[in-house]
This record gives sequence, structure tokens and C-alpha cells, in this order.
Amino acid sequence: KVAQEVLNTLKEHPDAWTRVDTILEYSQILKREWPKNWESFIGDIVGASKTNESLCQNNMVILQLLSEEVFDFSSGQMTQTKAKHLKDTMCSEFSQVFHLCQFVMDNSPNVPLVAATLETLLRFLNWIPLGYIFETKLITTLIFNEWSWKNLNTLCWAIGSISGAMHEEDEKRFLVTVIKELLGLCEQKKGKDNKAIIASNIMYVVGQYPRFLRAHWKFLKTVVNKLFEFMHETHDGVQDMACDTFIKIALKCRRHFVTTQVGETLPFIEEILSTISGIICDLQTQQVHTFYEAVGYMISAQVDDIGQKERIERYMLLPNRVWDDIISQASKNVDILKDPEAVKQLGSILKTNVRACKALGHPYVIQLGRIYLDMLNVYKVMSENISAAIALNGEGVTNQPLIKSMRVVKRETLKLISDWISRSNDHQMVLENFIPPLLDAVLLDYQKTNVPCARESEVLSAMATIVNKLEGHITSEVPKIFDAVFECTLEMINKDFEEFPEHRTNFFLLLQAVNIHCFPAFLSIPPAQFKLVLDSIIWAFKHTMRNVADTGLAILYQLLQNIEQHEQAAQSFYQTYFTEILQHIFSVVTDTSHSAGLTMHATILAYMFTLVELGRILVPLGGIPDNRVYVQEFVASLLKAAFPHLTDNQIKITVQGLFNLDQDIPAFKEHLRDFLVQIREYTGEDDSDLYLEERESALRTAQEEKRRQQMAVPGIINPHEMPEEMQD
Repeated sequence: KVAQEVLNTLKEHPDAWTRVDTILEYSQILKREWPKNWESFIGDIVGASKTNESLCQNNMVILQLLSEEVFDFSSGQMTQTKAKHLKDTMCSEFSQVFHLCQFVMDNSPNVPLVAATLETLLRFLNWIPLGYIFETKLITTLIFNEWSWKNLNTLCWAIGSISGAMHEEDEKRFLVTVIKELLGLCEQKKGKDNKAIIASNIMYVVGQYPRFLRAHWKFLKTVVNKLFEFMHETHDGVQDMACDTFIKIALKCRRHFVTTQVGETLPFIEEILSTISGIICDLQTQQVHTFYEAVGYMISAQVDDIGQKERIERYMLLPNRVWDDIISQASKNVDILKDPEAVKQLGSILKTNVRACKALGHPYVIQLGRIYLDMLNVYKVMSENISAAIALNGEGVTNQPLIKSMRVVKRETLKLISDWISRSNDHQMVLENFIPPLLDAVLLDYQKTNVPCARESEVLSAMATIVNKLEGHITSEVPKIFDAVFECTLEMINKDFEEFPEHRTNFFLLLQAVNIHCFPAFLSIPPAQFKLVLDSIIWAFKHTMRNVADTGLAILYQLLQNIEQHEQAAQSFYQTYFTEILQHIFSVVTDTSHSAGLTMHATILAYMFTLVELGRILVPLGGIPDNRVYVQEFVASLLKAAFPHLTDNQIKITVQGLFNLDQDIPAFKEHLRDFLVQIREYTGEDDSDLYLEERESALRTAQEEKRRQQMAVPGIINPHEMPEEMQD
């Protein structure tokens, strides 16, 4: 028989396994000859394998290839009947092959042979009966010999990543099985470190299935209590995992903690609030902040205002106790606010408050009102301490730990106030009770701080937040804000494009907020200060930082639209600044580093040309009474001076197009781009960046479409990234 000769050949040439092409030929012969013409093939190859290790390794490859040919590649290669017959035969005789694999793993020290055996088993796994895995020593081998923290972490991450992919009932069965197996593994494994890793993986998996937790209160309660236990576990990473899982669960199951569940006498939040000190006693500072944010989310779900206020007071009891103690000491001896430990504690308490505010939103006002004036007084004292230290020791003192801690207190104060105002829902209360003392404490300090690097950029972002939130209600205070922060900040950022990047960004965000919500304030400031405002806007849209340049363009466009609504001010503005703005816009349009702003450049220019064309500008812009003719000549001379290589006809057509297309922004933009291409062609520069916006827009659209598709398929999006309305 041909098939029998195959085996004899392999016996005679034990190194034949290196000849892949020959082995492939043998597997093709086997497909045709077995089982009809060689019924004993499996028994023969298993028997032969036990006589010689090289032969055994070779036979493993043949079995592997046979498995692939029959189970993986049979479709289209043989009839369905033939394929079924081969599969049935393979399954019925597989026990011999399995025992061979088991024999090799139990007895052979030959590494290549064991590797080939495992490779062969791997090919079998997708079709062999599950009993061979779960009812034999194989599963024990996999669990104990292949055990590693990395393998377990990888497996549990994969389990967590498919949350939401199954029907709820299937998911329940799956999750119960997984947790049961992991708990069993935790029992079996010896060593505290191993148990800690398994436990943290259990918590991760559980945290990824909020739908299951919401449906099973007792299990949810058990999980949270277990998390509280892990918050005392000193193994590296376990406390972090416990806190991270706790906040995930608090976010997605928040209502369950503030309502009385079946079989309970009180909402579970009561138990948490009464044992906070015991729960957090072993946590690091950052972990305590995470814990407080998580509990804040729970309390935020409460609908009863009176009960919520009472719980917020109990919730903040511990940090308030330390805060009150430091404030009490400071009232007797203000030098306590120079003590490194006291300052550090104040910074930590304020960070806790920031996280509480983030979670609670507007209801946090009850806690803010309690500490507000003391907090602003501490802010003033910290400012005085920092200024005194700089006056005594120079700017270098700002790098010392104590001064850094004092600045943390100032920043966290500003962040806390800013965060709460952005979440508040009572404008009048904010305006009357919180704004006056804030401006008194913060603005004067910012202005009189002589060392620029000691000014907090958060002052600017806080002011921007206030203006964005209170809108027109704050207009009367804008001149006061500008007096304090405008010129001194401008001096910090107008020397170059690099220094003080945070002040730079926040300064223009403040300018943008005032421009959108409090424009009349711009008209009430002195002309010299308004000129500074406009200069700073021009400085912004010429900036090399793209976010600043984009903000500058947005401010300018809004400013032009706002000014048009104030007839008298508008005409004076046009006469003084119109051609200057036009000149600066053209300078960035033709600057290759600003190609990404082309759409906004086109929008602003089209708007400005429309003002001229429709006769909205009543005052003469130049020596010619007809503003349209003057602007055409002005732009033509501007372009001719900048690009002398362009012909008069090219410039004439360009300028005509700018007027003819000013009502159609897409066409205006294309006309502008054609002009830029003409310039680039002459200089030999690459013009691909002129299409940067289109490419970015296409990528954004593709990303949004991908996200929409993912949202439509259960299980693709992490449950903690799902919008709230699609969750609890």
C-alpha cells in the first residue's frame, strides 16, 4: 500500500520532519487513503511514535496537518459526505492521539517535541470534545503549568472587554461561571501575592458588568464590601484596583445605594457614611480623593433635598474636622499657614472638595458655603506668604516644596470655585453671594504679583468660566476683571509665542467668553484699552499654537458680528481698524504655517467684503469716497507688494473673485485656495497642506461614523464609556 510506505519512509528517515514539502504530500495521500484503505492508520502512527522521539515529532506535524486539512480547509476541497466521514473517524479515534500527547507531556524532556505536541493540541482544540480538556489532567496542566499573572490579567481583560455583547440571561450565566472559577482558583493558589492578583482580577471583571450588578443587589453589596476589604490590602496595585472599581460601580449603579433595597432596613449609603473613617484609613491620599468622588456620585442620585443636604454634611465630616482645626489654629496664629504639614493638609482637603464638587454638582453649594470665606482668606494669606518669600529670596524660591504646596492651595481653591460655578444652576445666588468676595481676593492678588511666574493661570480660566456661566449678568464686573488681569497678562505673553502657554491659552479663552457674552463691556472700556484688546486678538490668530490661533480667529469673527449690531460704535471701529484687520488676515492666509485655518480665514474675509459690498460701512475707509473701489485697490496693492511675481491680471481676477463670491463661502474658500496654489507653484512649495482641513474633517466624520456603528453593536463599547442615558 502507498500509505503504508509513507510510515516506513518516515521510520527510515527520522529527520524527515525538516522536509515540509514532503510531509505536505503525505498528508494529501492520507486524505485519500484513510480510513477506507488504511483503517489502522491512527493506531499505527501512535504506536510508531512511542519508539523514536524524532519520529514522534514528525508524526505530530502529520497529525497537525491532517487536522487542518479535515477540519479547517475541507470546505471546497472535498465533498461534504467525505469531509463528514473523515471528521467522524477522527473524533472516534482521537482518544489514542490524546493519550499520545499526554504521554509525551508526562514523559519527554525533549523541548522541541513537547513544543510540537502542544502545537498539535492547539490545532485540535477547536473540534475535540470538551471532556478532553475539562475532564482530564489537561486543564490542570494549563492552569498550573501555564499559570502567570500576565496570563490571568490578559484573560480577565478579555472577559471584561465583551461586556454587553451577550443577552442578559446568557451574560448572567457566563459571569457566574467566570466568578465561580476565579474564586476556585483563588482558593487553590498559595501565596498572598497570587491571591491578591486573582482577587483584583475578580473585581475588575465584576466592575465591567454594571448591568448584572444593577439586577442583583445582594451580589452588588457583597462586591462593594469586598472592595472595602481590598482597600486595606497592601499588595502593590490592589488598593488602586479597589478604588477604581468602586468609582466605576458608583457611577453606573449610583441610585441603588441611596434607595432602600428589598431585605434592607436602610439605604446602603448610610452604612458607608457611618464607616468612612474605617474604610479609608489605609488608603493613600490620591485614593482617598477617588473614594470621595465615588461616594459623591451616590449622594448625587438622591432626589430628596433635605436628606441629601444631611448626607453631604456627614460625607464631608472628616475633611471638615481637619479643616476647622487648621483654621482655628490660624485664627490664633497665622504663621501656622507657613507650616509645611498644615499647608500640605489644606491642599489635600481642597482636592477632596474638588472631587466631591465634581460628583455632586450644584448641591455641593452647602459644603462650599461652609468653607468659602475661610478658603478665600487662606488664599490671600498664601499669596502674601509667596510674595514675601520671593521678595526676600528671589524667584528661585518658587521651586521650594513649601512654596509649591502653597501654590497648590491657591490653584485648588480656584479650581474648586470654577468647577462649582460651572455646575451651578442659580445665577443670582452665585452673582450676589460668591462673586464679590472672589473678585476681591483673587484679582488684586493677580495684579500686584510682581513676578509673572508666580501668577496663577487658573485665575484666567476661573474668570472665563464665570463669564461663560453667568453670561450677561456679569457684564458690569468685566471692566474690573480687565483692569486686574488684562495688561499684566498681555505683557507676559506678547514677547514671544512660547512662554507661559497656560496663561496664553486661558487669556484668550477669557477674551472669547467676554466677546460672546458681555460684548457691551468692550464698548465701555477706554479706546487705548480697546486697542490693546484688538492687538491681542490679532496676536492670537497669528500664533503658532494652533488652539490659540483658532481661538483668535473665532474671537475676531464674533467681534465683527457683534460690532455690526452697534451702529455708532461700528462706524468708528471700521474707520480705525478695518483695513488693518484686512492686512493682518491676508498675512496669515498666505503663511504656510496657518493653512489649517483656511475655512475661518475665508469666512472672515467674505464677511468683511460683504460689509463693503452691501454698503454697511458708511464712513470712508481711505482717500476715495467709494469704499468698494478703495478696498479693491488696497487689497490689490497689498498682494502686489507681497507677491511681485504675480501679473496685474492675476491680481485683478483674484480681487474681483473675492467680491463676487463673498456670499458663497465654500466657493470663496476655493477661490482663495486657487490663489494660494498659484503662489506655491511659483515658489515650488508643496501645496498639499492647503487641503489639511478637508482631510481632518474626513477623519473626524469617519471616527464619528465608526463610533455610531460601535454604539449600535452590544459589547463593542466599554460599559463605562456608554452615555448615561443608555445605562442606569
